[in-house]
Amino acid sequence: MQTATLFDLPDIQTLQEAPAAAAPAKPKPKRKIRAVHPSVPLSPWTTVPDELIRDADWVVISSSGGKDSQAMLSYVVQRARALGMLDKVVVVHADLGRVEWAGTRELAELQARLAGVRRFEVVQASGADLLDRVEIRYGKLKAKAQQEALERGEDPATVKVPPAWPSSSARWCTPDVKRGPIRTLYTRLVAELAHLGRPVRILECIGQRAAESNQRAKLAEVEINRGASNGKRHVTTWRPIHAWSDRKVWREIARSRLPYHPAYDWSNRRLSCVFCVLGCNSDLVNGARRVPELAEAYARMEITVGADFKKGLSMAEIIRRAQALEAAEGPAARPPVGTAMAEHVGRAVTSKYRARRTALYGVAA
Repeated sequence: MQTATLFDLPDIQTLQEAPAAAAPAKPKPKRKIRAVHPSVPLSPWTTVPDELIRDADWVVISSSGGKDSQAMLSYVVQRARALGMLDKVVVVHADLGRVEWAGTRELAELQARLAGVRRFEVVQASGADLLDRVEIRYGKLKAKAQQEALERGEDPATVKVPPAWPSSSARWCTPDVKRGPIRTLYTRLVAELAHLGRPVRILECIGQRAAESNQRAKLAEVEINRGASNGKRHVTTWRPIHAWSDRKVWREIARSRLPYHPAYDWSNRRLSCVFCVLGCNSDLVNGARRVPELAEAYARMEITVGADFKKGLSMAEIIRRAQALEAAEGPAARPPVGTAMAEHVGRAVTSKYRARRTALYGVAA
């Protein structure tokens, strides 16, 4: 065995010139997993629509005022009425404020009333609206990026801030302005049935369809919402029209004779936010033509947060396209009611819809 001598050891100068060992990277904090109450089931005991309605203490229909929500409302109410359980149906609308198409809240309430639902609730996120939340989120993301740069010994002024806008991969807008406020309604509904002495069973009805996207196609038609459930309430998510086509949606609207939002006749495919990041380009341009002041607000926010509203498509470009169409075509006249419906179910069915809707509800066609 060899023993190290004085000549084998590094001298003091070498030790002083040697680079300091890099500080160990800070371990990322573990994500806290929310504990789910042991009483919450792992899976629904049934997927049969009538059994779901019978078993529920509350049937809560989320209505954006759009065509899918409307068709779902009509379908679920029809089944609940046939079972003699219309009194347990509640329609809830998450009001999005200025970023929503005008008249959406009022239309959702009208649809519920005309369908025969006696209880209509409106919930809204407290504090800033969706557009202001983008700026708040940008501030938090920037502060975090700068702090991490300082910890790495880098210049915080050169950091790249992640996009603050919602996206298909970061749909923070849904839990912030829809899901969260709706759960506050669940809390109130549970309190009303506290005398039951057991977890209140809530059946939440959501108008998501498989045809909308690959992501939604993967969703189950019925599942336990463990995130919304706790020891006081068990929430089952039901997507009644998950397998429906566009044609079936419009046929249900025609059958129900309930009024739908005029944005569809203006050629929009989606409703809710005027400028939804999931909307197609034609919807966004249509929104910029109909609500130019809101489009300008989005364009100003793009400058504030230093990122385009939608990846690869800025609001400034959307406005440019809208202005080009206005210059080429002039202000468009409002299309006749039923224009969108006729594309899916034909003119004959649409004519009957318009006539019967006016006769039944006094809503001008």
